[in-house]
Amino acid sequence: MPKRQSAAGLTHDIPADMELELELELELPLLSSKDQAKIPLCAMHDTAGKPSPITTPTQSPMAAAEPGAGPADDEDETDVIGDLMGHYGKWQLVMTVLLSLFQVPNTFHISSSVYQAANKEFWCQRPSNLQQLPVDVWRNLSGSQDNCHVLAGIDWSQLSNDTLPEQMEQQAAAAAAATADDGKLIACNNWEYATNDNVGNTWTSQWDLVCDKEHLKNVAEMFFLLGVATGGIISGYLSDKFGRKTMLFISAILQTIFGLWLYFCSSFELYLTLRALLGLVSVSVTYSGLILAIEYVDGKWRTIAGMYNLFPLPISYMIISGLAYLTQDYQRLQLCIGVPGIFLCFLWFVVPESPRWLLVKGRVEEVRRIIEAAAVFNGRQLPPDYQLTPPTQESSSQDFTYLFRSSYLRRISICFLCIWFTMNLVYYGIILNMSSFGGNVYLNSALAGLVEIPAIAVAMYIITKVGKKWLFCATLLCAGVACCCAAITEGREDMLWLKITFLMMGKFTISAGNTIMPVYTAELYPTAIRNVGVGACNVAAGLALILTPYLSLLNKIEGHLLMSLLTAWSIFGGFVVLFLPETAVRKNASSATRRQNAAKQV
Repeated sequence: MPKRQSAAGLTHDIPADMELELELELELPLLSSKDQAKIPLCAMHDTAGKPSPITTPTQSPMAAAEPGAGPADDEDETDVIGDLMGHYGKWQLVMTVLLSLFQVPNTFHISSSVYQAANKEFWCQRPSNLQQLPVDVWRNLSGSQDNCHVLAGIDWSQLSNDTLPEQMEQQAAAAAAATADDGKLIACNNWEYATNDNVGNTWTSQWDLVCDKEHLKNVAEMFFLLGVATGGIISGYLSDKFGRKTMLFISAILQTIFGLWLYFCSSFELYLTLRALLGLVSVSVTYSGLILAIEYVDGKWRTIAGMYNLFPLPISYMIISGLAYLTQDYQRLQLCIGVPGIFLCFLWFVVPESPRWLLVKGRVEEVRRIIEAAAVFNGRQLPPDYQLTPPTQESSSQDFTYLFRSSYLRRISICFLCIWFTMNLVYYGIILNMSSFGGNVYLNSALAGLVEIPAIAVAMYIITKVGKKWLFCATLLCAGVACCCAAITEGREDMLWLKITFLMMGKFTISAGNTIMPVYTAELYPTAIRNVGVGACNVAAGLALILTPYLSLLNKIEGHLLMSLLTAWSIFGGFVVLFLPETAVRKNASSATRRQNAAKQV
């Protein structure tokens, strides 16, 4: 009988007919029975719709060890490491919970601009002798209706705070008529800002980002998201090359340094640079931590560990809204969200490297130490003479062009590029524009985080029971309907509560879709090009992130434009999902047992 070697170095004895069946089976991803009927001579996976173990845009080396293989039946896919230290026990629970904490500062940094870049009421600076003059009177007196220009040629020192408003207007008109600049407006050089607006000191008031410099707020936010987009492309490669733990903690240390440096930064140009670097390392923290959590477990627990890693996100949204309300100063808020990273760096002495990555790299003794420590913590007895053999890795030269080599790959690649762009545009379009929707920005952001908790939980439960296609499609379409209803109520102050309700419904459904998307994507791509496929999707997502800060400008063109755009993209995304194949749902557990026994013997 031929022998096969698993990623964990375990040799399997498989009958010849079963060998052929498995080789045919691994060439294509999970499809529904309807799609299977279109493909002759191909034994398909018998799965319960369980997602791939790689629920992140970065695939582990173990999954890519065989370039010609497609996705495996991940619920039944276990290896010798899991068999020795336990597939999921107290050790894995503690480690994955600790790793999920790294999502907290990431979420803080990506959502901080909602409060730090909040708009403030402003007006051209009043002369020193008119500081007590009411703002409305000053605006009328100076002709500063746009808060960016004042009347030219007027000697404001001739006026005082004690003069009646009517007399001041007459004196100002006479002074203007006596000059050659009657009615001419000049740009303001300095501005004043409202103090009792529950917003406090922001980028706007710190660097006078108003009038012709107002767009720089979007630039500052775009620089961070540009770093996120760039980091999403390169972090997977770095994590595979240098190790999950190494990249996680290097990125976490740099994230803490850049985050605290922003607190002391007084130069806007340096602030932009630090924001870009912060985004670059923050996404590396996210991906490295998620891969590490997934590779601590195996079988169906990979999906669960990867998805409950998302739960700190909505909790962090609620925490930062409270911190922003209490501080009401962009610098103090930056200090509050930068400090937690210091404590996370000390987890270096607690969290080990991925044992599966170490085994692939041939560092067997380190794997033994981790397995023995985990087995003791889980209360498992190790065999006295167990063996660990590094798997044989074959080189793979798949590149972006492989995504378009067949009709199936062209179809899912084009669809997923559109879907990832749409999902990120709508998801972050809602999150990062909370300050422009009206109402209390702190309460709105806290509610947006609160509704995401049940959304993730519901999505986690449902996708383990049914196929993902129709559920994924429904989340996008429902988000589109909710955004459409919010657009209808736009501009009506008496219906603000209804608009916020629709926004929260949209946030609930798009959050559920955001949970399903990476699982569905990884499941449909064959294993050999899954890294390439999801990496390409990250490029589309990065483009959406870069555009997101500029969505708020649409409301200045027309009040309904922002929500109408989110509506159109959500519906478009839901329509595109219809072109994707459905994933199969397990009907019979006996075939899974047969394949497990045939594919692995310890």
